[in-house]
Amino acid sequence: MKIFRNKTIFNNLKIVRKLKPILALVLMVSYTSCQDVKKPEMPTDLISQDIMVDILTEVYISNASRNVNNKLIKKRNLQLDSIIYNKYQVDSLQFVVSNAYYSSDLKIYDNLLTQVKDRLVLLQKEKDSIYKIIFKQDSIKKSKIRVQKLKENKQEKVINSILINASESN
Repeated sequence: MKIFRNKTIFNNLKIVRKLKPILALVLMVSYTSCQDVKKPEMPTDLISQDIMVDILTEVYISNASRNVNNKLIKKRNLQLDSIIYNKYQVDSLQFVVSNAYYSSDLKIYDNLLTQVKDRLVLLQKEKDSIYKIIFKQDSIKKSKIRVQKLKENKQEKVINSILINASESN
């Protein structure tokens, strides 16, 4: 077999065998060095969790609106993030610092995001129920219009038949 006679393959295997301990050491050092991540200190102007849930909910909605109709947002020069910050009387730095603080504790952040998800699901259900009501009202209006048109058509037919009978008798 030519593969085993080739000395370069054997030489490469020897090099790989020599590098295994070094590679294992590098992996071990990089793994242990990543374990010393410090949690950020609690900011003095920390946004409360309830308000953070409100802000994150609106941030997710605004990001979704950018995906739906970004041209309109740009055309009207809307700064959605600024609108949200003004509504809750926070600035962008305060939001970023608070978000970093909460996201450093996965249990707290998971709780926040679960509340955001629940609110988004609730908002979706409300929107769907409003659409059902509007659709039902529209269909009622359309059916009333259809009934009115049918009545008008029947009246026209009666009037036309009277006119035809009157013209035939003359």
